[in-house]
Amino acid sequence: MKQLVVPFIPGLEDMDFKTLELAMETGGAKAFIDTVCWPEEFPYAPDAAFSIARSATHIVVEYRVRGLDLRAKALENNGPVWEDSCCEFFVSDPSDGTYYNFEMNCIGTLLAAKRKSRSDFMHFTDAQHGRIRKHTSLEKREYDIRDAVAGWQTAICIPMDMVGIDSGNLPHSVRANFYKCADKSAHPHFLSWNPVEVPQPDFHRPEFFGELIF
Repeated sequence: MKQLVVPFIPGLEDMDFKTLELAMETGGAKAFIDTVCWPEEFPYAPDAAFSIARSATHIVVEYRVRGLDLRAKALENNGPVWEDSCCEFFVSDPSDGTYYNFEMNCIGTLLAAKRKSRSDFMHFTDAQHGRIRKHTSLEKREYDIRDAVAGWQTAICIPMDMVGIDSGNLPHSVRANFYKCADKSAHPHFLSWNPVEVPQPDFHRPEFFGELIF
């Protein structure tokens, strides 16, 4: 099981994207989303990396991607972002055994939910979405670029209380995983940080989450 220590950087949630990028580059914990989980059927692997850190009240994840294709069709909250050029952060609630999935495409459209499983879930409301700050290097519009190399960055700032974490009494650790996918791109792919060892593509497997240490 992979582990990352999540460093503290004050004020992340209030930074503009340029300032946040610099803070995450110099102070965040960095790792790659580079496990090709189902190589026989989906061998393509773009370059995908992330940085993670926390402020006093938020968890912040920044993604950096470079690879073939650029797809963005989902424009509304909780749309099918996994079909687009997308990065995902899944994290377990330390208090009740559920988990949360935050799936964001390259233009900053976010799907967010609290889940017991893939099929048993409740999407975040628009009010909850409004508490989450999102950044992207791309203009928010549709894209469908195929067979060309594209690069992009996104970041998401999630209040800790939205994932069951008491910021005044942090747990020692939480279980989590990070994913890169693009189901309907010209080169579909399914990559993870911590390996997911099941026969078919399925990221909703908390038993394969790694560990984030506070």
